[in-house]
Amino acid sequence: MSKLLSEFTVGESGKIKAVTGEGKIRRRLFDMGVTPGAELIMRKKAPLGDPIEITIRGYELTLRKSEAACVEVETG
Repeated sequence: MSKLLSEFTVGESGKIKAVTGEGKIRRRLFDMGVTPGAELIMRKKAPLGDPIEITIRGYELTLRKSEAACVEVETG
């Protein structure tokens, strides 16, 4: 099953299936290591859901909810 990273709950994990978005946002995500095939775990979520913190490639990364909505993740 796949869903957007912005829909994840704390503790959920998965493997990145695709990165959508355009131009600068997509390039920024790729530069931070958010690429298809990378495994991630949702670590923290702010009370209002923005921002979120994930662990990817051995480091913690904080993303805005709008950026996380561009990342499709395969769960399970």
